[in-house]
Amino acid sequence: MFETIKIDTDSRGVATLTLARADKHNAMSALMLKELTEAAALLGADAAVRVVVLAAAGKTFCAGGDLAWMQEQMGMDPQTRAREAGKLATMLGALNRLPKPLIGKLHGNAFGGGVGMASVCDVAIGVDTLKMALTETKLGILPATIGPYVIARMGEGRARRVFMSGRVFGAAEAVALGLLAKAVPLADLDAAVEAEVVPYLACAPGAVAAAKKLAQDLGGGASEEAVAMSIAALAARWETDEAAEGIGAFFEKRRAAWVV
Repeated sequence: MFETIKIDTDSRGVATLTLARADKHNAMSALMLKELTEAAALLGADAAVRVVVLAAAGKTFCAGGDLAWMQEQMGMDPQTRAREAGKLATMLGALNRLPKPLIGKLHGNAFGGGVGMASVCDVAIGVDTLKMALTETKLGILPATIGPYVIARMGEGRARRVFMSGRVFGAAEAVALGLLAKAVPLADLDAAVEAEVVPYLACAPGAVAAAKKLAQDLGGGASEEAVAMSIAALAARWETDEAAEGIGAFFEKRRAAWVV
Protein backbone atom coordinates (compact mmCIF):
# COMPACT_ATOMS: atom_id res chain seq x y z
CA MET A 1 0.00 0.00 0.00
CA PHE A 2 2.82 2.39 0.91
CA GLU A 3 6.25 2.83 -0.68
CA THR A 4 8.08 5.06 1.80
CA ILE A 5 6.59 4.00 5.14
CA LYS A 6 5.38 0.85 6.90
CA ILE A 7 2.65 0.22 9.46
CA ASP A 8 2.66 -2.80 11.76
CA THR A 9 0.06 -3.27 14.51
CA ASP A 10 0.42 -5.79 17.32
CA SER A 11 -2.29 -7.70 19.14
CA ARG A 12 -2.61 -4.97 21.78
CA GLY A 13 -3.41 -2.29 19.23
CA VAL A 14 0.04 -0.69 19.31
CA ALA A 15 0.83 0.47 15.78
CA THR A 16 4.40 1.18 14.70
CA LEU A 17 4.60 3.73 11.90
CA THR A 18 8.08 3.37 10.36
CA LEU A 19 9.85 5.73 8.00
CA ALA A 20 11.22 3.34 5.38
CA ARG A 21 13.62 5.26 3.14
CA ALA A 22 16.71 3.97 4.89
CA ASP A 23 18.87 4.38 1.78
CA LYS A 24 17.99 8.11 1.78
CA HIS A 25 18.36 8.52 5.56
CA ASN A 26 14.56 8.80 5.65
CA ALA A 27 14.65 12.20 4.00
CA MET A 28 11.12 13.38 3.33
CA SER A 29 10.08 13.32 -0.31
CA ALA A 30 6.75 14.59 -1.62
CA LEU A 31 5.57 10.97 -1.71
CA MET A 32 6.58 10.33 1.90
CA LEU A 33 4.73 13.45 3.03
CA LYS A 34 1.62 12.27 1.19
CA GLU A 35 1.87 8.75 2.61
CA LEU A 36 2.43 9.98 6.17
CA THR A 37 -0.62 12.22 5.89
CA GLU A 38 -2.68 9.27 4.65
CA ALA A 39 -1.29 7.03 7.40
CA ALA A 40 -2.27 9.54 10.08
CA ALA A 41 -5.85 9.49 8.77
CA LEU A 42 -5.95 5.67 8.66
CA LEU A 43 -4.52 5.23 12.14
CA GLY A 44 -6.72 7.94 13.58
CA ALA A 45 -9.86 6.28 12.23
CA ASP A 46 -8.91 2.74 13.26
CA ALA A 47 -10.68 1.95 16.53
CA ALA A 48 -8.40 -1.05 17.06
CA VAL A 49 -5.31 1.19 17.30
CA ARG A 50 -4.66 2.38 20.85
CA VAL A 51 -1.14 3.86 20.56
CA VAL A 52 1.13 4.82 17.66
CA VAL A 53 4.93 4.59 17.81
CA LEU A 54 6.76 6.71 15.24
CA ALA A 55 10.02 4.97 14.31
CA ALA A 56 12.45 4.73 11.40
CA ALA A 57 14.53 2.16 9.57
CA GLY A 58 18.24 2.38 8.86
CA LYS A 59 20.92 4.50 10.48
CA THR A 60 19.11 7.87 10.67
CA PHE A 61 15.72 8.77 12.09
CA CYS A 62 15.13 11.55 9.56
CA ALA A 63 17.60 13.73 7.65
CA GLY A 64 14.99 16.39 6.84
CA GLY A 65 13.79 17.31 3.37
CA ASP A 66 14.72 15.16 0.38
CA LEU A 67 17.47 16.84 -1.64
CA ALA A 68 15.91 16.07 -5.01
CA TRP A 69 12.62 17.56 -3.82
CA MET A 70 14.41 20.68 -2.64
CA GLN A 71 16.26 21.03 -5.93
CA GLU A 72 13.01 20.75 -7.85
CA GLN A 73 11.61 23.66 -5.87
CA MET A 74 14.33 25.97 -7.16
CA GLY A 75 12.68 25.97 -10.58
CA MET A 76 9.10 26.39 -9.35
CA ASP A 77 6.97 29.53 -9.40
CA PRO A 78 6.01 31.08 -6.02
CA GLN A 79 2.53 29.57 -5.97
CA THR A 80 3.83 26.06 -6.61
CA ARG A 81 6.50 26.48 -3.97
CA ALA A 82 3.84 27.51 -1.47
CA ARG A 83 1.86 24.36 -2.31
CA GLU A 84 4.99 22.24 -1.79
CA ALA A 85 5.66 23.92 1.56
CA GLY A 86 2.06 23.19 2.46
CA LYS A 87 2.62 19.45 2.04
CA LEU A 88 5.03 19.35 4.98
CA ALA A 89 2.73 21.55 7.05
CA THR A 90 -0.23 19.29 6.24
CA MET A 91 1.65 16.14 7.23
CA LEU A 92 2.87 17.58 10.53
CA GLY A 93 -0.61 18.86 11.30
CA ALA A 94 -2.11 15.43 10.62
CA LEU A 95 0.33 13.74 13.00
CA ASN A 96 -0.08 16.50 15.57
CA ARG A 97 -3.87 16.08 15.59
CA LEU A 98 -3.73 12.27 15.61
CA PRO A 99 -6.37 11.26 18.20
CA LYS A 100 -4.07 8.57 19.60
CA PRO A 101 -0.93 8.88 21.73
CA LEU A 102 2.08 9.33 19.43
CA ILE A 103 5.36 8.11 20.88
CA GLY A 104 8.55 9.02 19.03
CA LYS A 105 11.30 6.42 18.92
CA LEU A 106 14.44 8.18 17.70
CA HIS A 107 17.17 5.61 17.21
CA GLY A 108 19.35 8.00 15.19
CA ASN A 109 19.95 11.57 14.10
CA ALA A 110 17.16 14.03 13.28
CA PHE A 111 17.73 17.17 11.26
CA GLY A 112 15.41 19.88 9.91
CA GLY A 113 12.04 18.27 9.27
CA GLY A 114 13.08 15.35 11.47
CA VAL A 115 13.13 17.75 14.42
CA GLY A 116 9.66 18.82 13.36
CA MET A 117 8.48 15.21 13.45
CA ALA A 118 9.88 14.75 16.96
CA SER A 119 8.06 17.92 17.98
CA VAL A 120 4.60 16.59 17.05
CA CYS A 121 5.04 13.47 19.18
CA ASP A 122 3.36 13.45 22.57
CA VAL A 123 6.54 11.91 23.95
CA ALA A 124 9.83 11.46 22.10
CA ILE A 125 12.51 9.10 23.39
CA GLY A 126 15.93 9.16 21.76
CA VAL A 127 19.23 7.34 21.95
CA ASP A 128 21.87 9.18 23.93
CA THR A 129 24.23 9.31 20.94
CA LEU A 130 21.90 11.08 18.51
CA LYS A 131 22.48 14.52 17.02
CA MET A 132 19.88 17.12 16.08
CA ALA A 133 19.96 20.43 14.22
CA LEU A 134 17.74 22.95 12.51
CA THR A 135 20.04 23.48 9.55
CA GLU A 136 17.77 25.48 7.25
CA THR A 137 19.44 28.86 7.75
CA LYS A 138 22.72 27.40 6.49
CA LEU A 139 20.92 26.96 3.16
CA GLY A 140 19.49 30.46 3.18
CA ILE A 141 15.96 29.25 3.99
CA LEU A 142 13.90 28.93 7.20
CA PRO A 143 12.71 26.21 9.60
CA ALA A 144 9.32 27.62 8.73
CA THR A 145 6.63 24.97 8.32
CA ILE A 146 8.06 22.97 11.21
CA GLY A 147 8.29 26.18 13.24
CA PRO A 148 4.81 26.21 14.82
CA TYR A 149 5.39 22.72 16.21
CA VAL A 150 8.99 23.30 17.28
CA ILE A 151 8.03 26.50 19.10
CA ALA A 152 5.03 24.80 20.70
CA ARG A 153 7.30 22.02 21.94
CA MET A 154 10.25 24.07 23.18
CA GLY A 155 8.77 27.50 23.87
CA GLU A 156 10.16 30.60 22.23
CA GLY A 157 13.00 31.17 24.67
CA ARG A 158 14.51 27.72 24.38
CA ALA A 159 13.82 27.50 20.65
CA ARG A 160 15.80 30.66 19.97
CA ARG A 161 18.91 28.89 21.26
CA VAL A 162 18.92 26.60 18.19
CA PHE A 163 16.24 27.88 15.79
CA MET A 164 18.45 30.28 13.82
CA SER A 165 22.05 29.11 14.33
CA GLY A 166 21.92 25.81 12.47
CA ARG A 167 24.27 24.31 15.06
CA VAL A 168 24.31 20.61 15.83
CA PHE A 169 23.40 19.59 19.38
CA GLY A 170 23.34 16.29 21.20
CA ALA A 171 20.76 14.23 23.03
CA ALA A 172 21.37 15.76 26.45
CA GLU A 173 20.71 19.25 25.11
CA ALA A 174 17.67 17.97 23.21
CA VAL A 175 16.27 16.82 26.56
CA ALA A 176 17.04 20.18 28.14
CA LEU A 177 15.33 21.95 25.24
CA GLY A 178 12.22 19.78 25.62
CA LEU A 179 12.52 18.03 22.25
CA LEU A 180 13.18 14.67 23.91
CA ALA A 181 11.55 13.44 27.10
CA LYS A 182 14.61 11.33 27.82
CA ALA A 183 17.75 9.98 26.17
CA VAL A 184 18.81 6.40 26.78
CA PRO A 185 21.44 3.96 25.51
CA LEU A 186 20.40 2.14 22.33
CA ALA A 187 20.11 -1.13 24.26
CA ASP A 188 17.45 0.49 26.47
CA LEU A 189 15.45 2.25 23.76
CA ASP A 190 12.81 -0.44 23.22
CA ALA A 191 12.14 -0.72 26.95
CA ALA A 192 11.92 3.06 27.37
CA VAL A 193 9.38 3.33 24.56
CA GLU A 194 7.40 0.38 25.93
CA ALA A 195 7.26 2.10 29.33
CA GLU A 196 5.52 5.04 27.65
CA VAL A 197 3.13 2.80 25.71
CA VAL A 198 1.87 0.50 28.46
CA PRO A 199 0.00 3.03 30.65
CA TYR A 200 -2.26 3.99 27.73
CA LEU A 201 -3.49 0.41 27.42
CA ALA A 202 -5.26 0.86 30.77
CA CYS A 203 -6.96 4.10 29.70
CA ALA A 204 -10.25 4.67 27.88
CA PRO A 205 -9.31 5.41 24.25
CA GLY A 206 -11.98 8.07 23.82
CA ALA A 207 -10.92 9.81 27.00
CA VAL A 208 -7.28 9.77 25.86
CA ALA A 209 -8.23 11.35 22.53
CA ALA A 210 -10.35 14.00 24.25
CA ALA A 211 -7.64 14.73 26.82
CA LYS A 212 -5.04 15.17 24.06
CA LYS A 213 -7.27 17.63 22.21
CA LEU A 214 -7.99 19.51 25.42
CA ALA A 215 -4.28 19.83 26.17
CA GLN A 216 -3.68 21.24 22.69
CA ASP A 217 -6.64 23.62 22.96
CA LEU A 218 -5.55 24.88 26.38
CA GLY A 219 -1.93 25.23 25.33
CA GLY A 220 -2.62 27.23 22.20
CA GLY A 221 -0.09 25.26 20.17
CA ALA A 222 0.22 25.47 16.41
CA SER A 223 -2.75 27.54 15.32
CA GLU A 224 -4.06 27.64 11.75
CA GLU A 225 -2.87 31.22 11.54
CA ALA A 226 0.66 30.26 12.61
CA VAL A 227 0.80 27.42 10.09
CA ALA A 228 -0.40 29.71 7.28
CA MET A 229 2.16 32.31 8.31
CA SER A 230 4.94 29.70 8.24
CA ILE A 231 4.01 28.57 4.72
CA ALA A 232 3.97 32.17 3.48
CA ALA A 233 7.30 32.90 5.16
CA LEU A 234 9.00 29.91 3.55
CA ALA A 235 7.55 30.66 0.12
CA ALA A 236 8.82 34.25 0.38
CA ARG A 237 12.26 33.13 1.54
CA TRP A 238 12.62 30.84 -1.49
CA GLU A 239 12.45 33.98 -3.66
CA THR A 240 15.55 35.56 -2.09
CA ASP A 241 19.10 35.66 -3.43
CA GLU A 242 20.27 33.99 -0.23
CA ALA A 243 18.11 30.95 -0.86
CA ALA A 244 19.42 30.61 -4.41
CA GLU A 245 22.99 30.95 -3.18
CA GLY A 246 22.57 28.58 -0.23
CA ILE A 247 20.85 25.79 -2.14
CA GLY A 248 23.20 26.26 -5.10
CA ALA A 249 26.27 26.06 -2.87
CA PHE A 250 24.96 22.90 -1.24
CA PHE A 251 24.50 21.06 -4.51
CA GLU A 252 27.76 22.40 -5.93
CA LYS A 253 29.55 21.23 -2.78
CA ARG A 254 31.08 24.61 -2.04
CA ARG A 255 30.84 27.17 0.73
CA ALA A 256 28.04 29.68 0.49
CA ALA A 257 29.11 33.29 0.06
CA TRP A 258 28.38 34.19 3.69
CA VAL A 259 30.52 31.47 5.26
CA VAL A 260 33.64 32.83 6.99
